[in-house]
Amino acid sequence: MPRTLLTGASGMLGRALHSHLSLSDAHVIPLGREKLNLCDARQVQGYLGPSDPSSGTHTSISTVYHLAAHVGGVKANSERLATFYSQNAQMGLNLLDACAASRVPKVVSVLSTCVYPDTPYVTLPLTEEQLHLGPPHPSNFGYAYAKRMLDVHTRAIRAQFGLPYVTVIPNNLFGPGDNFHLEDGHVIPALMRRIWEAKLSGAPSVTVWGDGSPLREFTYAPDAARILKVVADEYDDPLPLNIGCTEERSIRQVAETLRDALGYSGEIAYDTTKPMGQHRKPSSNQRLLELTSWRDGDYTPFDSAIRETCDWFVLQYPNVRGVK
Repeated sequence: MPRTLLTGASGMLGRALHSHLSLSDAHVIPLGREKLNLCDARQVQGYLGPSDPSSGTHTSISTVYHLAAHVGGVKANSERLATFYSQNAQMGLNLLDACAASRVPKVVSVLSTCVYPDTPYVTLPLTEEQLHLGPPHPSNFGYAYAKRMLDVHTRAIRAQFGLPYVTVIPNNLFGPGDNFHLEDGHVIPALMRRIWEAKLSGAPSVTVWGDGSPLREFTYAPDAARILKVVADEYDDPLPLNIGCTEERSIRQVAETLRDALGYSGEIAYDTTKPMGQHRKPSSNQRLLELTSWRDGDYTPFDSAIRETCDWFVLQYPNVRGVK
C-alpha cells in the first residue's frame, strides 16, 4: 500500500504536518535523524529502494515531504556558514537522487525566503521567478545557497525524468514544537523564552538584538502544514511556490505582542550594536492563491496563533526543544 514519507518529522513543521496528514492518511512514516541519516547517500538509497526489486521502477513510497534541515537564527547562520551549507546540501542531494532513482511519484521540498537575492537585485515583494537573480544576504549565504541547490536539483529532475517534484518557500514559521534555543532559535521562539524567563526571574527588562525596526512575515506552522498537503495534491510547476502569510510586522511589534501574551510587565530594550539581518523581505503568495484552493482567509490570525503558541510553551516549559 502506498506510504507517505516525512523527513524532519521531529521539528516543528514536521510535527504539525504529521498530525495533519494522519487525519487522512494512516500510512505516514515520520523520519527524524535517529531513523535515517540523510547525509549518508547509501543509507538513503537503501531505505527508498523499490518495494519490488524485480520491477526496478516504483518504491512503495507515494509522496515524500522533505522538511529536514540544519537551521538556526541570525547568529548561528553567520557563525557556521560552511556547516549550514554542507549539511543542507548533502541532505537535499542524497534524498532527491534516491527519490528519482526509486521513481517516487511526488516530492515536495521546503526552502526558505532567505534563498531570495538581497536588494538591489530584486524588486519587492519577492516573487518566485526572482529566486536566482543575485546573491542572497551575506549573513546566511551558506544556508541560502544550499536551499537554492535544492530548487535547482528539483527542476533538473523534472526536466530529465519528468517527475512532478516541486519546492515551496515559507517565510518565518512559528508554533508549538519550535526550537527555543536562545542562539539557534528564530526570533519568535527565542524572544518567547527570554520574556518568559525574565518574568519567572523578575528581571526588569529583556534585550532584543537590533533596533526593533526590521519587518518580517510570520506563518503559523499548522497553517503551513495544511498548505503542504494542498500543494502535494494540487501543484505541479517548475517554479517554487511562496506559501507564507504576507502580513508584515516589525520585530518591535512581535516583542510587544509576546510580552502581552505572556503577561510580562518589564521593559523591552534594544541593543543596536547587534546584527539584525535585512530590513524587510516581503514575499508574494499570489501564485499560491491563483493555482491552488488555499485562500488568504485560511491563515490563522497572528495574535491568535501567538496566544496558542504561548499557552503551549508555558504548559510545556522547561521541557521544550532548545531548553532541555
